[in-house]
Amino acid sequence: MSIGGPFGIYIHVPFCATRCGYCDFNTYTPSELGGANPDGWLAAVRVELELAAQRVGPRPVDTVFVGGGTPTMLGGDGLAAVLAAVREHFTLAPGAEVTTEANPESSSPAMFARLRAAGYTRISLGMQSAAPHVLKVLDRVHSAGRAPAAALEARAEGFEHVNLDLIYGTPGETDDDLRRSIDTALGADVDHISAYALIVEDGTALARRVRRGELPAPDNDVLADRYELLDARLSAAGMGWYEVSNWSRPGGECRHNLGYWDGGHWWGAGPGAHSFLGATRWWNVKHPNAYAQALAERRLPVADSEDLDDTARHIEDVMLRMRLRSGLPRAVLTEHEQRRAQVALSDGLVHASAGRLVLTDRGRLLADAVVRDLLED
Repeated sequence: MSIGGPFGIYIHVPFCATRCGYCDFNTYTPSELGGANPDGWLAAVRVELELAAQRVGPRPVDTVFVGGGTPTMLGGDGLAAVLAAVREHFTLAPGAEVTTEANPESSSPAMFARLRAAGYTRISLGMQSAAPHVLKVLDRVHSAGRAPAAALEARAEGFEHVNLDLIYGTPGETDDDLRRSIDTALGADVDHISAYALIVEDGTALARRVRRGELPAPDNDVLADRYELLDARLSAAGMGWYEVSNWSRPGGECRHNLGYWDGGHWWGAGPGAHSFLGATRWWNVKHPNAYAQALAERRLPVADSEDLDDTARHIEDVMLRMRLRSGLPRAVLTEHEQRRAQVALSDGLVHASAGRLVLTDRGRLLADAVVRDLLED
């Protein structure tokens, strides 16, 4: 299969020691695994990567991203084996970006040293907050100081690119809590910060607590104020936004995620992982046992798929590129959308720059609405 643009590989590690109350990702604690284990998972991933290479052909890999779940539950040797499996079947492009997510409590200097030696180039740590009471609401098990300490350990072991994730808008969080979280993250010498508004996902423990009235639902006005606080503080520290929820120092952008937003292609290996090649998107079966069984029979573990026609591709292109600081090329818009764009320009939600539409500061607060209005019939 011939594909253009950047090509990445995502590998999903479905294991977690405990489940965070807000998380609806495809993850499993030891009591939920029913016999699945990391060794069996890795053997299955190796087979999927072999089958993937046969389908993709000799295409260099620009980025690799190991996510979860909790990849660091595999340990340094386990994560080194994951990257070795990629290299066994694919060639990494010169200067390829290789990221793993890491939980603070399952990381250490020795692990970071092992990952650096194995060829990882970037670490993404889940910090969420520097306030202990906020971490408690989120059911995070690490201490408030562990995430920034882990980031400093990663930097000391030679990682130039380190990200910290923050969540804002948690019930009980104050403006001062968020300020301390931002300042703590900046003090950890990272070159990238991702910050996401708390979303109460159906089926999570957090959703049940909100439904019972134990916690208030996040307030949209508060979330908007917190976003402005984040952006102002990060910008003042020399971190610029390059996607609505992501800030970095120059050169610190996550190239793998940019591939998602900017029209690239990727293969997602692992239980529940999504892939996109050509005009086809598919996703794997979710449970590790079903995933491993399919690959033991040398079948791709596909749960379902869809072929995107030109209209669907166009809609996704607008939705994703509009979130980027590089903006959306006006030339891709239909005549009707051009008229809708003029309304957004007049309303101060976007500005024009070198033939592109770029969200203004106010527009970023309303990014989803801006996209809906552009695509409105």
